[in-house]
Amino acid sequence: MPVSFTLVRKDSACSARLGLLHTPHGTVETPIFMPVGTQATVKTMTPEEVRDVGGRLILSNTYHLYLRPGHELVREAGGLHRFMNWSGPILTDSGGFQVFSLGPLRRVSEEGVTFRSHIDGSEHFFSPEKAMEVQLALGSDIAMAFDECAPYPCSREYALEALERTTRWARRSAAAHQSETQGLFGIVQGGTFPDLREKSARELVELDFPGYAIGGLSVGEPKQIMYEMLDHTVEFLPEDKPRYLMGVGSPDCLVEGVVRGIDMFDCVLPTRIARNGSVFTRQGKLVVRNAEYARDFSPLDPTCDCYTCRNYSRAYIRHLIKAGEVLGIRLTTIHNLRFVLNLMEEIKEALRQGEIMEFRDRFLSTYQAV
Repeated sequence: MPVSFTLVRKDSACSARLGLLHTPHGTVETPIFMPVGTQATVKTMTPEEVRDVGGRLILSNTYHLYLRPGHELVREAGGLHRFMNWSGPILTDSGGFQVFSLGPLRRVSEEGVTFRSHIDGSEHFFSPEKAMEVQLALGSDIAMAFDECAPYPCSREYALEALERTTRWARRSAAAHQSETQGLFGIVQGGTFPDLREKSARELVELDFPGYAIGGLSVGEPKQIMYEMLDHTVEFLPEDKPRYLMGVGSPDCLVEGVVRGIDMFDCVLPTRIARNGSVFTRQGKLVVRNAEYARDFSPLDPTCDCYTCRNYSRAYIRHLIKAGEVLGIRLTTIHNLRFVLNLMEEIKEALRQGEIMEFRDRFLSTYQAV
């Protein structure tokens, strides 16, 4: 199999675990956070900088790359790795979440989804087979099955219908995905209904994917509900396969997700809030563009070892952002990604020492979640 997983250690006090994810472009240690390179770039950063802050596995977006520059162009370039000069593993999502986020710009049928481009309004059609075709052309190490992501809130009937369609589309994705160089993960749906989460997980496990994602969470529901869904879903996923929580990247949720047995995470949050002048610190989010930091000559976070915190002050970074200088959002992006990736390193060390629950309590005692 092109993608496999080795369970290295499971914590005795909770579901947290250490593992090794093996891919065609290298092995990475889990739990891991994947920086998001939506359009074949982690915004404002070079691949070398992403690796310098600790990035080892990145995510790119099928929907966006299909629209621009086009998957056939990426194939012609030699695949995403050559196109964007990234030597490590790449995961591509299926495009399902983006397509379903288009709302009135899309129409769902059993065959797939007809949608209009957010760029120029042109009409396109995505099916499980098309999603596989595009991801194979992109040449990622891990592809995702095409799924239907139910919104929050939604009725039980809607969640069940989306779940059952997701299972049917997962079968079609698996049938269309014939590759010796790319793994395919299934995606568990079911909204915020525990029995539907169990049903989805059981149905997908029967298809024997090399890994399983949990989708349809972090879409507006309270965090406690997300944690409850994780508690109820993870127990139905195999221990010898990686578990991927899609779209989650706030520091507190990363810690809580690991405790609940999640191995992989991705989210645009660290880079998105960086471009809005906000950064993560041990005490929580800091909005460095605010006036109170105009004469604050301390680093963004005194405990951080990133390039930004070693060299620049809050006052200087605020000046750059207020002046519209690109360097400002480059520096906040470097910091936020290093903060999250360093947090994952600390989590892994706590797991190695058998102290993950103590680490969680210590971290959350100072971190103010938003």
